[in-house]
Amino acid sequence: MEQGNRGTMVSMLPQQNQNPLQQLQARVKHLETGFRSWLAKQSVAVEAAIVTVASGAQGAAIGGIMGTLTGDISSALPTPPQALNPQAMASFKQAQALAGGPLVQARNFAVMTGANAGISCVMRRLRGKEDVQSSMVAAFGSGALFSLVSGFGGPNQVQNALTSGIFFAAVQGGLFKLGQRFSKVPSVDKDLYYSKTRSMLSNLGLDHYEKNFKNGLLTDYTLPLLNDSALREVKIPPGPRLLILDHIQRDPELQEKRKHK
Repeated sequence: MEQGNRGTMVSMLPQQNQNPLQQLQARVKHLETGFRSWLAKQSVAVEAAIVTVASGAQGAAIGGIMGTLTGDISSALPTPPQALNPQAMASFKQAQALAGGPLVQARNFAVMTGANAGISCVMRRLRGKEDVQSSMVAAFGSGALFSLVSGFGGPNQVQNALTSGIFFAAVQGGLFKLGQRFSKVPSVDKDLYYSKTRSMLSNLGLDHYEKNFKNGLLTDYTLPLLNDSALREVKIPPGPRLLILDHIQRDPELQEKRKHK
């Protein structure tokens, strides 16, 4: 009994001497891992709703701050005369949409970020990966909704939504490809054996454990055979292990391969 108490006290000493900032980071990481584990078990609709609300709240905060810093420029704009032609009135409304105060900017950013994150979540769950097509679809949706909510563009709202969506999708696709070109690409020969593993870890938010899989030579061919012991051997913590094993159990392709092993 005394040895057990002594062991408990010894195990607690490093935590007591740990930097408070490191303790806070470890706790936040633990909560984030637990939340991801819970979210991965929910339906597509539930996950998309939660991700949309969370991202929309972040976007609203950013938009509110930007609107506060820049001031409400729209209040300084003159009142348009009634005799303005439709094109001139559309230009005036476009200026108002881009020059609103904190509440207007918060609404616009909330719609953009929330829609983008929600659609990305749905596309990732349906297609099992996050690529340029999924990114462009999410950007199109966020651009179209932004146009409808903010009144950006001319008098034809449907045309404006389509134009804005296409513009957002083109920009997002270009940025995605540019990021891929300038990102550090590992050796192609070795990378071919870890493509499914990388996709799985990326979907679970566990990208930084890819090196653990490579160090243990846990290639794509070993995914159907993975168990808790194998993941423990490559020094993956309990929380991420649960996420990985749960993903493998819910993946029909991996389960089919496991049956034929």
